[in-house]
Amino acid sequence: MRLMVLGLVSSLQPVHGHDIRRGLLAYDGRPAMSVPAGSVYHALRKLTAEGLLEPVETERSGARPERTTYRTTPAGVREFRVLLRRYWWQYQLPSDPFLSALSFLPSLSRAEAVTALRTRAGILWSFAEQQRRDLDDRTVDRPEHVEWQLERALRWFECEADWCVEIADRIEDGMGVHDTDLLPFPPADVDEAPPSPDGALAARPRRRTPGSRATARA
Repeated sequence: MRLMVLGLVSSLQPVHGHDIRRGLLAYDGRPAMSVPAGSVYHALRKLTAEGLLEPVETERSGARPERTTYRTTPAGVREFRVLLRRYWWQYQLPSDPFLSALSFLPSLSRAEAVTALRTRAGILWSFAEQQRRDLDDRTVDRPEHVEWQLERALRWFECEADWCVEIADRIEDGMGVHDTDLLPFPPADVDEAPPSPDGALAARPRRRTPGSRATARA
């Protein structure tokens, strides 16, 4: 968020929060629900307090709330350049709590692990489908590099979904060791229903065949 807000203010200045949020949706490829307006205005206030942005003017139109436009300070331009090069030249591992849960895979029964992985695959494929629709939507005017960003997300979702199904197949085939494999009798909560989207288990997805992977927009 810090890099995006500084970059958008630098590109569009003077600019107010509403246009910053629209820019986040257009340039960052995020769904609207993932960019709440409150987080944008909080970032603007914080960056202003740090001396990286400065208000230009505050205006009111009719009964609408006041809107303040912002521009970058010299310090803000330097911070944007530092962050831009840092994220281009370094790699940070994504923070996903699933990786921690994966460390304790043996604590789940085989049946629950298989169901959970296939459910996760279904969720990821639904995300991939949304990215595919966004790529095919020619009514949205996006820079070409943002199209590449959507392509990256599409491939990421598909790759992890395929991995989930592959590991589910291996577990189902008897690979790996689960705690319940070592017990003479099932634990008391073995029949407890695992959590699932919308209160129902997802359909059982299978791994994609090599020719079924979606391709990027020509």
